[in-house]
Amino acid sequence: MTNPASLLHPDAFLSPLAIDDVVNRALDEDLGRAGDVTSIATIAEDARAHAVLVARRAGRIAGLPLAVATFRKLAPEIQIEVDIRDGAAVSAGAQILRIKAPARAVLAGERTALNFVGRLSGVATLTADYVRHTAGTKARICCTRKTTPGLRALEKYAVRCGGGFNHRFGLDDAILIKDNHIAVAGGIRAVLARARANVGHLVKIEIEVDTLDQLRDVLGTGLADAVLLDNMDIPTLSEAVRLARGRVMLEASGGVTLNSIAEIAATGVDYISSGALTHSAPNFDVALDIDA
Repeated sequence: MTNPASLLHPDAFLSPLAIDDVVNRALDEDLGRAGDVTSIATIAEDARAHAVLVARRAGRIAGLPLAVATFRKLAPEIQIEVDIRDGAAVSAGAQILRIKAPARAVLAGERTALNFVGRLSGVATLTADYVRHTAGTKARICCTRKTTPGLRALEKYAVRCGGGFNHRFGLDDAILIKDNHIAVAGGIRAVLARARANVGHLVKIEIEVDTLDQLRDVLGTGLADAVLLDNMDIPTLSEAVRLARGRVMLEASGGVTLNSIAEIAATGVDYISSGALTHSAPNFDVALDIDA
């Protein structure tokens, strides 16, 4: 599998246009106006290299289409062999892909390719850890808009590679009414009535609450599709599930960690969102070993 599209996670979408755009920007950032001056000065033009991308730790892989696209930009004739696709679990020491190409192209694209795979595999691996802690419950793990500016589509894709689900991608694809919206609009009933009157039938409405009294107000209107339960403790979340009785989807959010995720999921909420999946994911350790 060497076509970037064939390496994508089968149940997630990443636009070919997004791949092309981000790879172009990353290579331009690294190569600038003069290219890889070190390799040009020290490596013969006709030198060839074999390289292997290796996982230094166990985890979940994401970003392979970007790595392949990176090297293909620099050497269209490059030979790449990949036995897995994004979303695969790997053990420490696993070979992820193998390359045969002009040495200068391998060296010029090395860091960019590693940055993509390291960052996105880090997000996927952390997400998979969260998902594992919710086994046996109905809770789905979701990301937020707390993403790296300019890389949201990639990081949300990586969440899917880790077994998680995507919350809204931006302010334009769903209504999420938060505390400041409620305050400005004049209260829960007023803000929900205005929202429902101004959206189409396919647009979902979610509203944030931080007390059970607010939840009761929302349920009384019958106008919300989902309720975000903000920073509630475990007993309060359990009571919220009892009060809702399945009439709305319930999303727990705020202060979600690997230490708390299992207890939150056990309360019976439908979704658990965590900004940590993207803003706090550690880089996944991968390396490119070259044999000249």
